[in-house]
Amino acid sequence: MSSGAGPSRGLIMKPVSLRGRDQEVRIDRLTPERRSWLMSRIGRANTKPEVAVRSILHGLGYRFRLLRRDLPGTPDIVLPGRTAVVFVHGCFWHGHSCKKTKMPKSRTDYWGPKIEANKRRDRRKRRQLIGLGWRVIVVWECELKYPDKLANKLSRVLA
Repeated sequence: MSSGAGPSRGLIMKPVSLRGRDQEVRIDRLTPERRSWLMSRIGRANTKPEVAVRSILHGLGYRFRLLRRDLPGTPDIVLPGRTAVVFVHGCFWHGHSCKKTKMPKSRTDYWGPKIEANKRRDRRKRRQLIGLGWRVIVVWECELKYPDKLANKLSRVLA
């Protein structure tokens, strides 16, 4: 008699055929409402890329404010004395054209429009900030691979 505690517990497995190959696909064991609630708990501030950029700026001697909600787009980093804002963008979420950005193979009908909407919103907020007299700097997640290069870019732009 089996206890039922084998490898089949947990995620539900559903056999499907993809491009002529039989495979098993993992289906989320959480309800859409529960998954949504869990995803809503993920913070948008103090991400690793954001902290890394702040560390570089601090090392360069710049002082800044974080997440000024009174500015369009709520910039990640604000340098009021330099009238500059910095957005730290994740390559996937903001549609950067680098190696890190790959469109998911599933739910493309959702992800394509979602990322395009993010890009349109980014452009709109950037134009609004420029209209208010702010210099807008976008740091892409992939740029953190070369911190010295990024430090040079930030120094050059903020000088």
